Formats: sequence, structure tokens, C-alpha cells
Amino acid sequence: MAMAVPGSERFSSRPIDPDTLAAQLPASLPVHTVTQEQIDAVDPLTYEVIRHRLWSVTDEMGEALKRMSGSPIVTDANDFDFAVSDELGQEVQVGLYNTMLVGAVDLAIYWTLQHRATNPGIAEGDMFLTNDPWVGGGLHQNDAMVYQPVFWEGKLFGWTSAIAHQPDLGGVGLGSFSPGAQDVFSESLPTPPIKVVRDGLLQDDVADVWVRRSRVPMMIGLDLRAKVGANTVGRDRLLAVIEQYGADTVKAVMKRMMSDAESRLRGKLKALPDGRWHATGYQDQSHEGDRGLHKITVEMTKADDHITFDFTGTDPQSGVVNCTYAGMRGGVMLALLPILAGDIPWSAGGLMRCFDLVSEEGTINNASFPAAVGRGPIGPAWLTGNLVAECLSQMLDQAPDLAAHVQSSCCGTWDTAVIAGLDQRGAVPTPFLSIMMDPMAGGYGAQPQADGMDTGGLFCIPLGRVPDVEMTEFLYPVLALWRREEPDSGGPGRQRGGVGASLAITPHGTSFPIGLVLASNGKAVSQNNGLAGGYPGNTGVEYIARGSEVTQQLGAGRLPTDLADVGGTAELQPCYGETYVAPGEVFTMFWQGGGGYGDPLVREPEDVARDVREEKVTAATALTAYGVVVDDAGTVDAQATNSRRQELREARRARGSAEGTRDTVDLTDARRLDDNLVAVGEQVACRHCATVLGSGAVGELDLVRYEGPVSDAGPQVVDNAGEYVDGAVQFRQYCCPGCFTAVSTAVVPVDHVDDVTRTSRVLADARS
Repeated sequence: MAMAVPGSERFSSRPIDPDTLAAQLPASLPVHTVTQEQIDAVDPLTYEVIRHRLWSVTDEMGEALKRMSGSPIVTDANDFDFAVSDELGQEVQVGLYNTMLVGAVDLAIYWTLQHRATNPGIAEGDMFLTNDPWVGGGLHQNDAMVYQPVFWEGKLFGWTSAIAHQPDLGGVGLGSFSPGAQDVFSESLPTPPIKVVRDGLLQDDVADVWVRRSRVPMMIGLDLRAKVGANTVGRDRLLAVIEQYGADTVKAVMKRMMSDAESRLRGKLKALPDGRWHATGYQDQSHEGDRGLHKITVEMTKADDHITFDFTGTDPQSGVVNCTYAGMRGGVMLALLPILAGDIPWSAGGLMRCFDLVSEEGTINNASFPAAVGRGPIGPAWLTGNLVAECLSQMLDQAPDLAAHVQSSCCGTWDTAVIAGLDQRGAVPTPFLSIMMDPMAGGYGAQPQADGMDTGGLFCIPLGRVPDVEMTEFLYPVLALWRREEPDSGGPGRQRGGVGASLAITPHGTSFPIGLVLASNGKAVSQNNGLAGGYPGNTGVEYIARGSEVTQQLGAGRLPTDLADVGGTAELQPCYGETYVAPGEVFTMFWQGGGGYGDPLVREPEDVARDVREEKVTAATALTAYGVVVDDAGTVDAQATNSRRQELREARRARGSAEGTRDTVDLTDARRLDDNLVAVGEQVACRHCATVLGSGAVGELDLVRYEGPVSDAGPQVVDNAGEYVDGAVQFRQYCCPGCFTAVSTAVVPVDHVDDVTRTSRVLADARS
């Protein structure tokens, strides 16, 4: 297990009990608070009016930042967030932008109250700046937060905060992504909270130190001022609410907002069955040159009105696929907010009281200093969120009235591509640097009653947007050959996963090669898993066409439409690496769609035919994955489809090990467990054929297990894991031994341990 550097404990933040934190504050920092009686005394109308006013404060902060920032990361992709917090840093209202950041904002404020209250002090007119992921505020060093205390009549009333991803804050790699980093010293410098505004004045010395580290200092300086401006808007709007309604009333509403969110979530949890659910995922490659698989595992225990997420067994920190405690917490919030709290106001300070985190330090989602954490939010934190979402969905799948909140994994990960070089289109050549934000158009996971949204966005950024292609071409010396949805990229299922997309660019307007840094996962082992037998979505893949003919083709008036058209040699890119794209070469990205839900062999044939007509699914995949025969006109051949589906089920029977006859059970009083499984008393049975599969007392389900080549998962999963990792990877499927409906489908390492006792453990816990 990795060891922390001595003395780094000071730069470590964890949630702290509010009463304990309040008791630690010096007398020189009086705080404003209210009693429970004052909280209870707020009438419902006043409560709702002020609650919505506080919501509007964060919205106005968001608009202010977007209007002042010059970064496409903010203006186009909405990769930022805001919060209004109480006097102790508990988040009262958060924005609907990058929700992963919600898990880190309060940690930075807690740390500031503990370590800055006396020296240099916390005073009216101050603002603090940090990008230290061990302290909080962000999930890696590129997440820079500016936050301020808000005072009323000399007392600390609350906090506002603005945080956004910065395109470059120094370090070895372009965009601060260092694919070969083994520790944080190869990355951007993590800066603990420092005063960047004092007495309402931006400190030039601090601002100069901040922008000096960056390859794009003007953009970083502009973003810094934009965040200062957004906080100013937040303070002014919050003070206006206080002036209108009174400090005690506004604070009482803030406290009640958190309590109401907590009580509503606890009420929802209390109505669900107790139990334990488990999920495990992998990061393929941890750094440039690595060929290993790195595991994150979680066991979720729900008891009464509380959840515990236990990550014990997660692999030790390695390379750049690490995140700090803040990243792990942000990953949990990524899943919890939309799945469990989609119908609850996001007063995160209250929602986070409903769960605990158990984790070993020095692991890839709770890394100790000085681990490299540049990939933190879009690697291990994102995977943590996927696994938590899988557990939550399995739990909610048992409640038919909550089916709308069940969802297979979305696009799985963020495919990072940083480009940088010299733009020669103007009178004076200028350097440029940008992160390709096009993978914002990821495919959403399927739900029990709906297909996943095609290129619907990212699960963690509800208000995210994909950049305009023309704007990318305007800002940077590149030409986009295509950006389009890719058929078959959504995971097959009774409900299909949303499709992903691809992009191809070539240098245009520069005679120099464009530097390229790549960082992504989900190439050897799928991270966009399906649920209830649904198949995973596509694996990501990137190529560079060396020696292509694109220049000649464009000169002749022909626009290439796929990788084969551009000619040359297609050079497969690793998960992590630094390279270049020279003029006349083409870089292509294929990012991921969502996982499917349910067995694709029970999908309505007409839905498959519609997918074929709309080019979401090819006719070949309709035949092989869904067992649906579609003619050239896009019409289903019903008789041929029935025969084909029976043929596929017989193939499952032949490759399995099912022997003898099984008991069946009356399903009249069955309780739903998921799309395929039901509980009848202590027995688990197939919902489709009533075959008894096991008992909660036995602890193991009698399913037919099949292990085969990755190609069995379908054309959306590229069967080339050996290009990335040394460990063998396989397609694994569990089917009902009666009707051979798929119950679980995944692409996993050969030594992956399945949680085949999941459903029976739920029954055993409920019985006890």
C-alpha cells in the first residue's frame, strides 16, 4: 500500500461534524446561526420563496461566469459548478453543471475554516483560491475554485463558490495531463487555499503567480477574474435576499433546505428493501507504457434509511488513474444526485448525511499524497460513480414505482484529447491549446422503460453541451472531416443504450505538427455496462492516419467519410500517451455509448427495425444481437425473426451446462427484483418462464455461465484488449437454465469475480 509523505496529513480534508467544527473556530471569527425553533417557525410560503431565490443565486453566478470566461470549457461545455453554503461550509444549493464537484466544494471550506481562520484570517471582502485535490474544492489540479465568506453585521453568514476546469495549469504534459506521471510532481502544482482577493481587491501578486504556471496565461487570468466576478454576483444577490427577509429567516431556510433534502432521501431509502449490492470495474492502463488492469470495487449496504459504500479491496494507487478522497466522494454524488435524488432539491449538505464512505487510503480512488491525480475526475472518480450507479439501480429496480430512476451505465468515461500548437492563420502566429470537448455527446444508459438518449451528454453534467464544430474550427487551426453518431455504439438490450459518436480532424492553418495528449479508459474492458442482461456499449478507440491522402482528396473536392477513405496507415493509439498529428494526417476519436437494459432477444422487433431505419443499429447487428431479420426496406420479417431468436436461444443452450429439469413456481405473488428475476417467498425465479433459480437460504443462483471471446459481445466492443493490456479479457454471460434469457452480460478480465449471490443476499437481508 502506498505511503503518504510525512507532513502531508495537514493537507487532507474529510467531512467534519458541524458542532465540532464550530467549536474549533476562534473567537475572532463569530458566525451567524439560528436555533431549531427559528427553523421550525418559517412558514411554508416564505420557505418556498426564499428557497427559489437561493436557487436563482447559483443560476446567476453560472451566467456571470459564462459571460466573462473565454474558455470553451466553460462557455460551450458547461464544465463548472457553483454552490451557496452555510456558515460552516455545508452546501445548501448547488448548480446543475458538473455535479461531481459537489463532493469536493464543502471539503475546501471545512479546511479553510480549520487552517485559515487565524492566519491569515477570514474577513469580509476576502476570496480564496485553491486547486489542491487533497484539500478539496476540485477533483484534480485543473479544477480551480474561488470562494468567499459572506458576512452580515460582522458575523460569518455563509459562503459562495465558483469552480471550473482550467485548460492548463502547468506540469509536464499539455493541458496539465501527464500520461507518464508517477507522482504529482510531474503534474500541475496543487495550491492549498490562498487569499486571492483581500478587502475586495484582487491581489496582483497572487494572480501573477497563478497565471505564470500556465501555457495559456491569458485564458487562465480571464477565468480567474470571471470566478471572482461570479462570486461578487453571488454575494450581492445573497445579501439582497437577507436585506429583504432578514438574516435569521434566510439562515433558517438554508438549514431547513438541507434537513428537508435529508428527510426526503431517508424516507425514500426507508421504503426500499434492505440489502447489499456489489459492483467491480477496471481502469485499463494506469500510465503511459503500463499494461495492467486496475480494479475499483464497492459493496453498497442499505440498512433502514442509511447507505454505506465500502470500497475495501480496491487496488493500490498507480500511475495517473488515481483520485483523492474528494474524487471518490464526487463519484458517489455523480450517481446519487440523479438516481436517488432526481426528484429532491439538491441541498447537498443534507443529502450527504445519508451515506458513509469506507475506504483504504493509498488506493486508486482514495490516493495518498504525492500520487499523480491528473486523471482523477474522468478516470477513477467517474468509474466510482458508474459502480455506485450500478448498485443504486439494482436496488431501485426492485421498486416498480421507481423504475424511472434505474439506468444502465452511461458513456462510461471521458476520452481526453488535448491539442496544442501554433496557429498561423493570423498576421502573427499564436500558440493555442485546447481540450477536445466533443465527447460531451456521450450516449446515455438504457432504462427499464426507455432507450438511452443518443449522444445525450454526460451523466455528471446535466446542463452540459457539445461544442459547435464551426466554433472549434474558428478558434483552432483544425478542420473537422466529420462528427456523427455511430451505429451499434449503444449497448444491445430490451431497451437499447444510447449511441455514442466519432470525430475526425486534420490540421488546417498551421504548417507545424499539432501536439496531442491522450488519456482514457474503457478500451480493453468496458466501463459502460448494461443491466439485467443488457450488453455493454461500445469501447472507445482512437487512431491517427499517418501518411493519409486527405490533402489530395480535399484539393480534389472530395470529403472523406470514414477512416478507410483517408488512406495511409491507421495507427492505433494507447489509453495514455503523447504524440502529434502532422499536416496531412487525420486524428479520429470514437467515444462511448450507453449500456443496454434487459436481454436484447426480448426487444420488440419493430423497435429494432426503427433503429435500423434511423441508422442507430446496423442490419447485421439486428440479426446477430437482437435476432431480428429486417429486409432492405426496413421491415421486420416476423417468421424469420422468430426462427432466428429460437436459433440464438438454442445456441445459448448448446454452449451452456444446463442439464436436467428444474422446478417452477407460481408467479402470482412474485416480487420484482429486476427485468428477469422475481422473488417468491425465499425463492428466486425467472420472470419469463417461472424456473426456480435459487433460494435466499442457499446463497447462490443456479444460472448457466458462458465464457467466450469478446467478439461474442457484438461489433460495438472492439476485440483487441491485447493491444492495451496483458491480462486476458472475455465475454461472460449468465442465463436462465429454463428459457435461456440473459440475466447478466459483461466484458470482464478472466479473473473477475462475479457477484452471483447479489439477489439472494438481498432476500437474506430482508428476511433477517
